[in-house]
Amino acid sequence: MVCLHCGSETKVNNSRHQKKRNQVWRRRECLECHALFTTEEIVQFSNSLRVLNNSKMSVFSRDKLFLSIYESCKHRKRAITDATSLTESVIARLISQHSNGNIDSDSIVQITLVILNRFDKVSAIHYQSYHS
Repeated sequence: MVCLHCGSETKVNNSRHQKKRNQVWRRRECLECHALFTTEEIVQFSNSLRVLNNSKMSVFSRDKLFLSIYESCKHRKRAITDATSLTESVIARLISQHSNGNIDSDSIVQITLVILNRFDKVSAIHYQSYHS
């Protein structure tokens, strides 16, 4: 990776795997100007997860899942933060239950409903009314 400030090479000073969010946090330092910055590496699911919907295969969209969860959580004060965390939880569950990379859309809805029910019943009802 190159420095955000001067474009020179960087080195990794610290690296931590974040299990819950399935990403890697890295603290980097520029070898030239010695600037410090943090990067987060996340998995792109567009190539690895496929959704089966009405006999059609499509690419999994984290953003689409996030928006549907966000719409269900709009009534909450921290809707964006809650929706982000819930989306990560749903994705982690999807990955653990579907190791071959193929997910049917009904499975996404059911897993999301289970997680939303545990989090906030009103959000789960909003989600279910839209996805039934």
